[in-house]
Amino acid sequence: MTGTHQRKSTPLVISLRTTVGVVAGAAVLSTAAVAAQAAVFSPGKAEVSAAAAAVQMPGERPRSASPAPKKAKAAKGRPAKKKPTAGEAIKVAKSQLGVEENGSGKTKFQDWYMSTDRAKETVKRDGGSVSGYSEAQWCDMFVSWVGEQVGFSDQVGTDAWTVAHAEWFKKQGRWGTAPKPGAIVFFSWNGDKSTDAIVHVGMVIKDNKDGTVETVEGNTSNAVKVRQRDTGSIVGYGYPEYAK
Repeated sequence: MTGTHQRKSTPLVISLRTTVGVVAGAAVLSTAAVAAQAAVFSPGKAEVSAAAAAVQMPGERPRSASPAPKKAKAAKGRPAKKKPTAGEAIKVAKSQLGVEENGSGKTKFQDWYMSTDRAKETVKRDGGSVSGYSEAQWCDMFVSWVGEQVGFSDQVGTDAWTVAHAEWFKKQGRWGTAPKPGAIVFFSWNGDKSTDAIVHVGMVIKDNKDGTVETVEGNTSNAVKVRQRDTGSIVGYGYPEYAK
């Protein structure tokens, strides 16, 4: 089928060839005519309207839609940090049994604490100097070290002052009076149950069910040792949220 479209002073010729087996009715002819008229070519420049572009020429492959853009692969999130169990924390604490102060009263736990950013924070809070921790009581530094070793400092806490450490557990809503394995246990030797009276700290190994609690502690007789403590000397417990 051939169609001619002319404008004043600009002859324009469009050839449209359609092969059909059966043509039925004038509607088909009208459609082809419209398609032919929709294509306009200017001298030196070819412009094809959307209507003409939609007509498939004989022997022409069907136009396929542009492929959909590939979906970007979702970035894999970092795996959730694995929580240690209470048993794992106790195992790390007990692995230090027998560690003692050197002749100057120093241990690796004090050295570790002084190397942390937390030491600078607690100096700012409590006064003194970072180097002063080398001569400080180190029971709480030992507990904090254990927390760091099991990757659980956000639950065990990091401190060198037992009173502040206990208050931290209270503010976290993780404070109580029941001895649980892995709990951080705070002591007052005069039986006072206020946090201000706390002078020592350790980790619960187990409740002996006889009014005593088995603990692992640093800075007890200048070393890391297992102790059996009467509950009358215990102010309370801080509870890290261990894995079950």
